[in-house]
Amino acid sequence: MKLDKLVGDRFKERPADCVIDSHALMMRGGYIKHVGNGIFSSYGVLRRVTRKIEEIIRQEMDGIDGQEVLFPVVMPASLWEESGRFESVGKELLRLTDRNDTQMLLGMTHEEAAVHLVREYGQTYAKYPFMIYQIQTKFRDEARPRGGLIRTREFTMKDAYSYHTSQEDLEAYYAKGHKAYERIFTRAGLKDVISVASDSGMMGGSVSHEFMLLTPIGEDSLVICSHCDFRANMENAESVVKNEAVSSADVLTKVHTPNTKSIEDVCTFLNLPLAQSCKAVIYQKAKTGEYVIIFIRGDLEVNEAKLTRLIQDELIPAVVTEESGLVAGYLGPVGLKNATIYFDNSLKDTGNLCCGANEADHHYTGFNIARDVENAEYHDFAKAVEGGICPTCHKPTLTLSRGIEVGNIFQLGDKYTKSMDMKYTDESGVQHHPIMGCYGIGIGRLAASIVEESHDEYGPIWPISVAPWHVHLCCVRAADPETKALADKLYAQLQASGKEVIYDDRSVSAGVMFSDADLLGVPIRVIVSPRNLKENCCEVVTRDKVVSEKIEISQVVSFVQKLKDEMETTLN
Repeated sequence: MKLDKLVGDRFKERPADCVIDSHALMMRGGYIKHVGNGIFSSYGVLRRVTRKIEEIIRQEMDGIDGQEVLFPVVMPASLWEESGRFESVGKELLRLTDRNDTQMLLGMTHEEAAVHLVREYGQTYAKYPFMIYQIQTKFRDEARPRGGLIRTREFTMKDAYSYHTSQEDLEAYYAKGHKAYERIFTRAGLKDVISVASDSGMMGGSVSHEFMLLTPIGEDSLVICSHCDFRANMENAESVVKNEAVSSADVLTKVHTPNTKSIEDVCTFLNLPLAQSCKAVIYQKAKTGEYVIIFIRGDLEVNEAKLTRLIQDELIPAVVTEESGLVAGYLGPVGLKNATIYFDNSLKDTGNLCCGANEADHHYTGFNIARDVENAEYHDFAKAVEGGICPTCHKPTLTLSRGIEVGNIFQLGDKYTKSMDMKYTDESGVQHHPIMGCYGIGIGRLAASIVEESHDEYGPIWPISVAPWHVHLCCVRAADPETKALADKLYAQLQASGKEVIYDDRSVSAGVMFSDADLLGVPIRVIVSPRNLKENCCEVVTRDKVVSEKIEISQVVSFVQKLKDEMETTLN
């Protein structure tokens, strides 16, 4: 393709609203155009990239016996009412009404559609196992889209659904899916992707993993053990705290603590370390408004995902009114009423703590849970911390990292087949609900993540497997007849040898030409110029600057082939 015909402009200035590099470079390079909040149009360059990503995914899904299907973007609410999610999912689900006053929705995920498609087909055990997948547009009404294609509202996603008659069969296929995902990310050129245990969230199921690209700009917090193979999303990471057992000899004493609503102020006033305090964190249940108070060691933070899983309700910030009988800033577990209370495991075997006294400007010292609270209920609510104890190897070797989620897989169980009454008959004539697995990858997010991992200040550095073109041919000073003739000849030869070529023969300066080439990020660049022509050679440069050589004109095509082969080998 000739670059002068390429739709989309490239420019030098970084857009002011682009916080992360991949967003800025994809805007500057003519990959995307902002349409609305979290909504983008894709130019042809990005579509060439995403088509290649899609083809890698199709090959790997077909390789584990997947069959490509297509579900609708718009679905009737009745389908989601069957599963119970039409009401249970929050504002992320965009609900609408059609001209016939029928309630509809835009699909943000397609479990219900997947069950609906095969509900009649899968009525006998002989049909199992099987897997279907699609690559489709989805809409999730994100409250805070960010980072260009990293978190959008409208996006293209590959989602797959497998169906099984036993947990053992699901687990075996889940492992195959996990391996396929590892191959997808390797083939797409990502180098720093790890798999972490995760929270299933609205998807349901008991086992799930996220594939995370390790990067400082990631929106997810990851907990990784430097000694063993423990890896988890912060939302799913167990917090292990070991306290030395203490006696209950300390006397519970009420102390006047004026203007000390925060735990830091209280501990400073009482000259105590944060670890010797019992901190109250208050929430309300979204459905009922009931107050829920978590008591946790003062130096730790509550992991709200863990609490949400326990109470099976959405949490909202608490509004403490006079009618509630609660004293904000001075909440403590001794004699507390009008709220459900839980204790974090970090408070087990502790004593001589300070805590709120449920009275303005007062706290207790000498607090001991075992003595002062009847039937205390303990759970793991705390966030894991840097240097914390690993739940697997039990060494203090936890580290915290950031990551972008580039894929996820779930063992859904029978959550959807049971609620939507999908059944099969086994060999004995007994009916059961099949169990499901779910496997997702965001296409645009994956493309942006590749840019985020592989770029320099000038533009993306695309891996050969997903690059928009294999070769960027630059004809410097195209007004020179000999130079133009050679460049035209190489363009034809490279295409004839099976290379995808973007050919720049514009009458622009070399600086502009090379700047545009950097923004397009094509892995191999061939430069034809009058100066090189005098030496009977062309410059062949790789976008990552690893290779920069002058190659005899007759050898250019074969040298480019060699480079391409070497690049592809590293991704397999």
